[in-house]
Amino acid sequence: MTAAGPYPTFEAFYRAEHDRIFHFFRRKVGRDEAPDLVQEAFTCVLRSGTFDRLENPNGYLTRTARNLIIDRARTWHRKGCMLHPLDEARDAPLAPEQEWKIEGREIRAAYRRMLLDLPRRTRRVFLMHRLKGMSYRVIADHIGVGEKCIEYHMMRALARFRKAVAIRRE
Repeated sequence: MTAAGPYPTFEAFYRAEHDRIFHFFRRKVGRDEAPDLVQEAFTCVLRSGTFDRLENPNGYLTRTARNLIIDRARTWHRKGCMLHPLDEARDAPLAPEQEWKIEGREIRAAYRRMLLDLPRRTRRVFLMHRLKGMSYRVIADHIGVGEKCIEYHMMRALARFRKAVAIRRE
């Protein structure tokens, strides 16, 4: 390519104007998309085939850059899209609620299985304490055993649940 304005080659033009156009796009669309638009702007200038005849290549590049921004806005408007830069405070990732629900169902199913696998008396003591909220003393009087026996059954049930949870996590 021959000289265009003050630039002997397109490469010299690119090197001289790259930073200016990058900053222009960065102000308009953000740091992430600016490099792609810079490349597109220079590509448009080169493909136009008029670079060697331009009296003001800087102005032509600037006009091309503005047109790219306008075209981009029209496309987004036509598609009904809006571009907003990421705001960490506002756009925090959503909690994986669906995954939590699935895990909750799995844990409840494992809990039911463990509960059914407990010996009958241990299961009864556990349910009386945890579901009905009965104290060890009341359970002991109801069943006709000592409080130490109730403590034994509760420890046994809790140990099995802990073991099941530990196995599940592995």
